[in-house]
Amino acid sequence: MSNLAETALLETERRGDMLVVTASGVWSMRARAAEARNMNRSGETALAALSSGSESASSAPRVLELRADRLKDWDSSLLALFAELAGRARQAGMTVDYAGLPEGMARLLALADAKREGGAPSASGQAGKNASGGKKAGPEPAGLLELVGGKTLAVPGLTLAALNFIGEVTAGFGRFCIGRAAVNSRDMWRVFRQCGVDALAIVSLTSLLLGLILAFVSSLQLRAFGAEIYVSALVSVSMVRVMGPVLTGIVLAGRTGASFAAIIGSMQANEEVDALITFGLDPVDFLVLPRVLGLAVMTPLLTIYADVMGILGGFLVGTLMMDISPSAYWENTLANMSLSQIWIGLLHALVFGFVVSITGCYQGLKAGRNVEAVGQATTAAVVNSIVGIIVSTSVITIMFTAVSL
Repeated sequence: MSNLAETALLETERRGDMLVVTASGVWSMRARAAEARNMNRSGETALAALSSGSESASSAPRVLELRADRLKDWDSSLLALFAELAGRARQAGMTVDYAGLPEGMARLLALADAKREGGAPSASGQAGKNASGGKKAGPEPAGLLELVGGKTLAVPGLTLAALNFIGEVTAGFGRFCIGRAAVNSRDMWRVFRQCGVDALAIVSLTSLLLGLILAFVSSLQLRAFGAEIYVSALVSVSMVRVMGPVLTGIVLAGRTGASFAAIIGSMQANEEVDALITFGLDPVDFLVLPRVLGLAVMTPLLTIYADVMGILGGFLVGTLMMDISPSAYWENTLANMSLSQIWIGLLHALVFGFVVSITGCYQGLKAGRNVEAVGQATTAAVVNSIVGIIVSTSVITIMFTAVSL
């Protein structure tokens, strides 16, 4: 039998325009399971007193004071009851005072009030109010100069982090070459299938349509000079040298690079990457290296396929709509397309494969641990991959133009 000092009690007292609710004893559902009925009865009494006091506007209390002077122990059961009392009091237009509560309880109740009202917690429970009685204004949005300055100052750190990641991938590739990398062969073949065979449909459609578009656009200008036959040369050279690799890289950036970022970002959010580190597995070897190697191998192969489909699209336009004989079209195509142009296009494709795979894996590994962060990482992977493709295309084109290739 527990003594009176340990019994859970909730006393209600009216003091002028103030309603004082005092908790005493032990309020713990786990330790005092036998007194749950008494605790519920005390709470119902306090709620009834609060409801009856608010029925008459003339006699209604204006302040609810919550106290815990003789409280021995408490848990969330008392906290939930006080939160319900405070909520009902505010609905009745009363002010709630937490000054008589322990600091931890007052802070938790103030936080609950802030979440309910959408403001910031305060010790008195009057969250989100300023001295004039209005809501506190949120932080002002950053101006243009501040935004640009913040992005500029972040560039050195981001550049260093990206270079460190590229160094880790390079070291992992070195371990792979000497047979010491923790790479699963089944994962490698699965990446090959996802990057290659599964992408054939979208690459076929986009490359064929691109060849059609190039043939149509070029024919409008060449027809004025009676040189429609050179449509075949323009389509073949542009597809093999630049357009085929660029189109394939952009398709893979939106399809495969985004998938890499989403998969690894989800693993990061679910703490699966931390589990790999705990088991002694390097995430770069286990997650990044198969994807980088798979995309670097499959992108040139897909580029060759895209070149063929683009040339086929130009062939359909030239033979069916421009009355060019098939034999003349193929002879002119082969006469103007050299082996060096094919190698330049494959070099573009190889670089794009590394750019897309490394960017997608990097954004996935640096993603936060929530759904929104995974979405942001996926978006950043696509955007950065496309920018990287355009920049690398410009650099390679300038390099080979400088050496007359």
